[in-house]
Amino acid sequence: MNNKVFLGGTITNTNNWREVIINNLNTNLNYFNPVVKNWNDECIKEEINQKENECNIHLYVVTSEMTGVLTIAEVVNSVHNNNKITIFQVLPDGFSESQLKSFEVIIDMIRANGGIAYIDQDLIRTVNILNYAFSEN
Repeated sequence: MNNKVFLGGTITNTNNWREVIINNLNTNLNYFNPVVKNWNDECIKEEINQKENECNIHLYVVTSEMTGVLTIAEVVNSVHNNNKITIFQVLPDGFSESQLKSFEVIIDMIRANGGIAYIDQDLIRTVNILNYAFSEN
């Protein structure tokens, strides 16, 4: 199977973390971006298909602009799937100290189940992990 990255996480109009990841990935590393202009039932089906069947790497990035907590549930689900590599990044700017402490506990849980997780503002760190560990040579 060729490696393919699912780009899950915070979705807002003001956050561009996906663009940074996409623009810096090696060209031979495929990805699925679930963000679309008009979300509908077909989009939901395609996202489920991509997560379950097409993408073996699940990347979740959360920012303080997150308005819900579904991403946390998705991360937990992914890290418990032995066929998936799970990467979770918290971009700390804008989170309170108590929120970051909660994320530290979540990160410990993800790591204990074999995932990669950290709090770091640097998206290029994540790009480097993807490019060097998962790109086809």
